[in-house]
Amino acid sequence: MITEGLIVKYNRTSTMAQHGERFKTDRNAYDKVFFDQGVSGTKPFKERTEARKIVEMINDNMIKELHVEELRDLGRRTLCVLTTLDWLDKHNVNVVIRSMGNLSSRVGEKRNEIWSMITATMSSLYQMELENLKIRTAMGRQAYLMKGGVIGRPRHTKETEKAFLEKPKTKEILSLLSKGKSLRDIAGRANCSINLVVKAKRMVEKTPI
Repeated sequence: MITEGLIVKYNRTSTMAQHGERFKTDRNAYDKVFFDQGVSGTKPFKERTEARKIVEMINDNMIKELHVEELRDLGRRTLCVLTTLDWLDKHNVNVVIRSMGNLSSRVGEKRNEIWSMITATMSSLYQMELENLKIRTAMGRQAYLMKGGVIGRPRHTKETEKAFLEKPKTKEILSLLSKGKSLRDIAGRANCSINLVVKAKRMVEKTPI
């Protein structure tokens, strides 16, 4: 068991738009601070870019204490969080959670007796929160579909020749074609792609598109 080592801080935000303003309240001095910006809590800790650096340092026996703002910074799924915490404990790393009154996994050289109970309970609550969010999202999606909403491109749908030829843009292209304009000139005048001009030309000529 190491008695010396680095004290590091790990910060994480779920989106790139979050710049970690909440971390500025932490005035503690750390040997190193790692920040995974725009990383979902559902992504395993060991697979995150900055967290991997921490993992490597722990494997090299360089870290004695890891601080995080909240338990969910380590993960959002119970099994994932508990697996990470167990791995940290086996490497004799003291984990400190600032939002829980600087709760530590160790007191001196011994395991904190209430640590396992508290962390298991909190990680379960975070997972419940995530599952509830999924349920609400699914319900909202279902309600939207029941009202006739469409998500994504409808499958097995193909625009008919008649519908294409009746479009104002197609009519404009055909009018310019009848005047002998070049494909590139028509595309510029109609503000469309050359491919659309070619499609209209081929269709009106009854040749395969």
